[in-house]
Amino acid sequence: VQLVESGGGLVQPGGSLRLSCVASGCTFSRYTMTWYRQTPRKEREFVARISGDSSLTDYADSVKGRFTVSRDNAKNTVYLQIDSLKPEDTAVYYCKVNNGGFDYWGQGTQVTVSS
Repeated sequence: VQLVESGGGLVQPGGSLRLSCVASGCTFSRYTMTWYRQTPRKEREFVARISGDSSLTDYADSVKGRFTVSRDNAKNTVYLQIDSLKPEDTAVYYCKVNNGGFDYWGQGTQVTVSS
């Protein structure tokens, strides 16, 4: 299983980004996909997840109302739309899938929120 994130960058407070994570090596539509983020000062923290058929989504309290997770199973891709960005959203964002009891992670994409 391979996961490749993209879409990060430098953005001003209040701005938006859309992160993408493309998966290969698994039957993508079967699996819940999860986004996490990590800063140098904190442990990796849960951000959002979406079920295989997109019927269920879940968000960390800190991002509810600003982040939206979605997926396109035809493209083996999960997205994270991030709006109203705050400096505290600065982190490396990772996607994860659990396949066969093992967690697979991408390499991450850096989001920096700064004026």
